[in-house]
Amino acid sequence: MAQSKYLSGKRIEPRRIAGGMTVTELVDGTFQAYNAARLREACHLLTKRMLEEDVTVGLTMTGALTPAGLGMSAVIPLIEAGFVDWIISTGANLYHDTHFGIGLELRQGSPTISDTVLREEEVVRIYDIFFDYSVLLDTDAFFRQIIGSEEFQRPMSTAEFHYLCGKYVAKREEELGIGRKSLLAAAYEHAVPIYTSSPGDSSIGMNVAAKALQGNKLMFDVNADVNETAAIVLNAKRQGGKSAVWILGGGSPKNFALQTEPQIQEVLGLEESGHDYFLQVTDARPDTGGLSGATPAEAVSWGKIDPDRLPDAVVCYLDSTVALPILAAYALDNHEPRPTKRLFERRDEMMARITDEYQRSERNERAQETAREHASHAPHMLERDR
Repeated sequence: MAQSKYLSGKRIEPRRIAGGMTVTELVDGTFQAYNAARLREACHLLTKRMLEEDVTVGLTMTGALTPAGLGMSAVIPLIEAGFVDWIISTGANLYHDTHFGIGLELRQGSPTISDTVLREEEVVRIYDIFFDYSVLLDTDAFFRQIIGSEEFQRPMSTAEFHYLCGKYVAKREEELGIGRKSLLAAAYEHAVPIYTSSPGDSSIGMNVAAKALQGNKLMFDVNADVNETAAIVLNAKRQGGKSAVWILGGGSPKNFALQTEPQIQEVLGLEESGHDYFLQVTDARPDTGGLSGATPAEAVSWGKIDPDRLPDAVVCYLDSTVALPILAAYALDNHEPRPTKRLFERRDEMMARITDEYQRSERNERAQETAREHASHAPHMLERDR
């Protein structure tokens, strides 16, 4: 009998682990099955597909990644190599990232220490990360000081807000002589736009709200966030390129990145087929119905993922603090740096494209016709009401 086509995979015959192995040798030589194999597939998807020059890569971040130092150790090198073009993050990750940029300390601790004792000692705990309560107070004071300046006294997208914050954090790093420690500062330097899908849901948002009570005019323009992120994806496609989403965790940032395609297709009525590449690291299950565990196959039904590209979708059921350093190291080991796209500086250009397409679309024409019909009926309705 002929051998089954299902036995065409590589033979499981890993190399022996030895001292001096590179991360590439470890991943390719020993990650043979289960989520180790998915991580190997993710490394290959990233380096062989997602990092081609015509691909625009969006990274989403949930979970307390920056307090564990992953902004400094992994995300900044990825930004500097041109491997991340735009970011959606929880506000908490950006707040805790700022601690490092303004010279504050976080230390390794133990999850078994009594939290009552830590409270008495004014020590704040994020699982096994410890820091003094003054770190929060000093970071709050930093944000309140900068958002009180004149350039913040207007509505703006969260990308513009984080860009301005990154400028001030970069300046503080320079004054302290500590080198590049903040991803906000790195994103500012390389014009990588950073969005927050829930800007009020963090200590940064809390301080913005507090300043509003004093008459501060800063407001987050969430409509601009929705339209700008959709414009980034549409621009990538209309220029003949591809769009990739790299998801760490899930939650609101995952949805905000993926909803760019329904915004383009369903809401604006523009022809599009979905993101081309999907790489997710998550510990959430799909059967609970939550978005964090939703598979790329399920995303096809929403128009979020191009169904023809499902072979280019990988989900690793793994802790991001384990997967991200390996993915970053593998990418930096196996792919040359890319020119940075500096998307923040191209927002007006990209918004002009999506605005023009929408204004010329059938969806917009129907909406305008409906508005005219309602307007023509309005005088008769007013007369009848009298």
